[in-house]
Amino acid sequence: MADHSQAPSNPVLRVIYNHYNDTTARRSPEQIEREKKIFGMTFNRWLLFPAAFIFQAICGSLYAWSVFNDPIDKLIYGVNASGKANEHNAVISFYIAVGCFGCSAAINGPWLERVGPRKASLVGTTLFFIGNMVASIGIHFKIIGLIYFGYGVIGGGGLGLCYISPVSALQKWFPDRRGLAAGFAVCGFGAGSIALAKVPDPLTKAIGLTNTFITLGCCYFAIMFCCCLVFRIPPPGFTVNGLDVYRNKVDSNGDIEAFTTQKTASNMRDPASTMTLIDSIFSNEYRLIYLMFFGNSLAGLVFLSRLATIVVDIFDKPPATGATIVSINGGFNLAGRLFFATASDKIGRKTSYIIMLVVQVVVLATLPTIMENKNYPAFLAAIWMLTACYGGGFGCIPAFLCDMFGPSNIGALHGIILTAWAIAGVGGGLLFTKIYNDLVGGGGYTVKDVWIYAINFYWILAIASVGFLIIGFVKTTIRDRLMPKREGEFSRLRVFGRIIRLGSFGVEFVSKDKEEAEWSAFVNSRSSPDTLQEVDSRMHRDGKAELDELKM
Repeated sequence: MADHSQAPSNPVLRVIYNHYNDTTARRSPEQIEREKKIFGMTFNRWLLFPAAFIFQAICGSLYAWSVFNDPIDKLIYGVNASGKANEHNAVISFYIAVGCFGCSAAINGPWLERVGPRKASLVGTTLFFIGNMVASIGIHFKIIGLIYFGYGVIGGGGLGLCYISPVSALQKWFPDRRGLAAGFAVCGFGAGSIALAKVPDPLTKAIGLTNTFITLGCCYFAIMFCCCLVFRIPPPGFTVNGLDVYRNKVDSNGDIEAFTTQKTASNMRDPASTMTLIDSIFSNEYRLIYLMFFGNSLAGLVFLSRLATIVVDIFDKPPATGATIVSINGGFNLAGRLFFATASDKIGRKTSYIIMLVVQVVVLATLPTIMENKNYPAFLAAIWMLTACYGGGFGCIPAFLCDMFGPSNIGALHGIILTAWAIAGVGGGLLFTKIYNDLVGGGGYTVKDVWIYAINFYWILAIASVGFLIIGFVKTTIRDRLMPKREGEFSRLRVFGRIIRLGSFGVEFVSKDKEEAEWSAFVNSRSSPDTLQEVDSRMHRDGKAELDELKM
């Protein structure tokens, strides 16, 4: 619940503050009971996997928009003597959709956490359907502004809400497999961009462009609506494989292991479960993760969008080969999302990002030489590794944020961090294009010269290197952030799940048993009467909803 005593006096800022400070789920006892069943059967959390994959695959149709650019431009603006469209403005719909996608995810995240993933995904699905219908009207009457507003604003906004809804649900249902759950969900987005790109062209030839949007919009809505019915959050007190939704180890009674009283257990949960969204957003760790994610996304968004052009211009391959390489590259994007996300359950989120950023730095540093020597096999190996790491960043980020800031904040934080992806795509793309065009237009270079790409690799390499340096300063879990330092300790990091301390005593590798003992001692120290009184006061103030959340 929002803490109104800290709200700003300005009415507008107060509304924004309260919106982002309240992520408490509101469900009646009747709704909680209903959600324990689905179609008369006991709900099984594994049903979320196929539902989320299919749902995200349809959301991934956004990346297939390019197949509509030429038909829309020709229909609205006509064709010239060479058979090309007189103007090329349909692509602006995609840019608007991406921008609204990110804004919608960032703005609606707190609301998603309050109302639950089912209602949020239904609203997003409805908006996406309306967007397609408005776009079809714009196509029929040849009004490009309606296409911008329909698909770009309405549809893009709906997709942003749709994207974060299943991810939020999965992170709560799978505390034991957060990486796998996140990777499986977001790899659906990548799969959809590959599969659904093949549908519009033959459909347009068969029934026309307007009817294609109507048909696809209706089919998407029907499938997504069925998936929405599966989405829900766990009931209060949910545990699985000895873990609660905050990844605290619990015993058979639902109490945290090694602690005997509910107050002590609640106090143990306090760091993760009561960290407000506002606190999370303005924390140093979130800022660092935001910048790290920006560094991990830039190369994939900017360079790989020109992959087909590089294959054709630099390596003298036919356009058909370039298209094939792009399709294979999409498969590595999908595989990277699932592989690194799943691996992060074993080796840790931070370690996964370290690996991904190191690979990107090495690849970006060697690509100019590889391209200068026209080593085509090495080029393919390099760009496919780069793509897998780019996709892996998207697969790991939901679980990383959930580990850091708790499951009640994941929807909003995931939405906000997607703005880093949007900024990297738009800002990085504009800079790359300007440098490219300046060199080709007035710099004396041709599209066959490697330097027009190499000079761009260097500034992308610099940003990726900064991202690698930043991840070293991120304390990856609530435990890492709050556990007191040892005397003489000035820094620590976690590698492959183990804490390594650096200090005046040298380097210390902390065993799991010693870490657990130190954390238990810290939790017990927080169980003083004053601290417990503060916890009780907060629970009384926030009401039954917060109390239920603390007891989960």
